[in-house]
Amino acid sequence: MKARIEIDTRTFVRFWLVVIGFALAAFAIYSARSALIIISTAMFLAIALSPPVNHLVKILPSKSRVLSTAIAYSVVLAIIGIIVFLVIPPIIDQTVKFMQHFPSLVDSAVDQSRGVSDFANHYQLQPQVDKIVGSLNNSVTRSVTSVGPSLVASIGSILSAVTATILILVLTFLMLVESPAWLRRLWSVYRNKKRLEHHKALLGQMYKTVTSYVTGQLTVSTIAGTVAGIMVFILSLLFNIPASLSVPSAAIVFVLSLIPMFGEVIGALLITFILLLNNVTAAIIFLIIIIVYQQIEANYISPKIQSKRIDLSALAILISVTIGIYLFGIVGGIISIPIAGSLKVLVDDYLARVKQNHTNKKQTT
Repeated sequence: MKARIEIDTRTFVRFWLVVIGFALAAFAIYSARSALIIISTAMFLAIALSPPVNHLVKILPSKSRVLSTAIAYSVVLAIIGIIVFLVIPPIIDQTVKFMQHFPSLVDSAVDQSRGVSDFANHYQLQPQVDKIVGSLNNSVTRSVTSVGPSLVASIGSILSAVTATILILVLTFLMLVESPAWLRRLWSVYRNKKRLEHHKALLGQMYKTVTSYVTGQLTVSTIAGTVAGIMVFILSLLFNIPASLSVPSAAIVFVLSLIPMFGEVIGALLITFILLLNNVTAAIIFLIIIIVYQQIEANYISPKIQSKRIDLSALAILISVTIGIYLFGIVGGIISIPIAGSLKVLVDDYLARVKQNHTNKKQTT
């Protein structure tokens, strides 16, 4: 027996209009992803800086939010400047040192190649070796010819990054200054007092989630940077390593560990490479110790600090970071966890209201 389902034209049109609307919205979001990254990053920074700004507003005699924002901004920019000042010169110094030692590395490679050539001649493998060398030469030639376009593209990327950074800083400043006025306008629209209080509580929970995550992540990054700096300082007492590398190492690990999942690994590998230019044994010891520390951090320190602040499972954090990185890059990975925590607040509230409505219906029946 065949069943026939009849759908009127209005329902059919509405269904496809909804589908097309969702598709257009998804396409618009994807097309505007660069602007959304800038706005989301500025909003994230504004929320993260709002506690010190609010505290300064309370203690300053003038109660000026603009002045409070300017002071907090100046402190943050000063910290960033100090970190750049500590990190860039040692990296340049180590790069120059590497370039100075590069000729000796080439000579060593040539000596080794002579041994390989003798071995190839003895076992009649010279044609295969010549083929491999020719392939390498072709690859190097192609790489050299593409240096020009790559350099132009790199300069364009740097200019885009500088422009985006300036936009983020300006937007963050304006959001910090104007956010109370915008919130007052938003709350003035409400006519239902109960709904107003409910939405204020929801926004407060989301705000607490973001600020708690920022505080927790800064704490974890500070611990990681301190451990890295102390390890490099101790190694400088035991091996031929400049003790001045300890502070830049701490700054590098602190900054990169703010990136979820792989940031601290990149920082550890960068420090290992810098130490490798000075002493191989020290670099190996540092790498082993930092791997052990990262296991302790991942299994004990970070869960203890972040679990109660963000209230997300490890699976939810991994999923949110993966989606954020693949959609919006490194910035998406950084802001994905507080966004996921805010969404969890909304989902928990919705489920609680559904449960409450279901309970009320049972009681009335």
